[in-house]
Amino acid sequence: MNIIEIIHNGGIILYPTDTIWGIGGDATNPEVIKKIYQIKEREPDKSLLILVSSYKMLQKYVEEIPLEIWEILEKSIEPTTVIYSNPKNLPAELLAKDGSVAIRVVKNGFAKDLIKVIDKPIISTSANLSGQKSPSNFDEIDPVILQRVDYVVNLHRKTTNRKASRIIKWSPETGIEIIRD
Repeated sequence: MNIIEIIHNGGIILYPTDTIWGIGGDATNPEVIKKIYQIKEREPDKSLLILVSSYKMLQKYVEEIPLEIWEILEKSIEPTTVIYSNPKNLPAELLAKDGSVAIRVVKNGFAKDLIKVIDKPIISTSANLSGQKSPSNFDEIDPVILQRVDYVVNLHRKTTNRKASRIIKWSPETGIEIIRD
């Protein structure tokens, strides 16, 4: 099977994102979400983020995107994840306790191309067991993770990845809050 079939069949992939190596799969499939929590040995109360390939796709999963967020996304050079308080069309298993969801629009690279082909958002969580340091390159990924996923992308394995994305949170009550810079 190829990566597209694996994702469409509920499989879990290990792949290079626009930031660090990630574990992912179809973000609209509740079973995939459960598998990723098991692979990472992560508590379900720690939410996951998703990647989309375009602003058009983002609008499928968020009720409203305020002008100030549009401006940040348009001007941002660094990968920026936004926590939205008003998600739609996503499984409850993906949402944080407060009902929010973290989404990043990927501007280039393998992850963007993959999302465009499968036409669905994909989960992106660091390729590590819960509580461990995020790997900065492929060689630092725990062998346990490699064994637990269904497919490992054979790209950019010698590249040292950048830091994780900047995270900002938006809510109608509080506006913009920087979570991680």
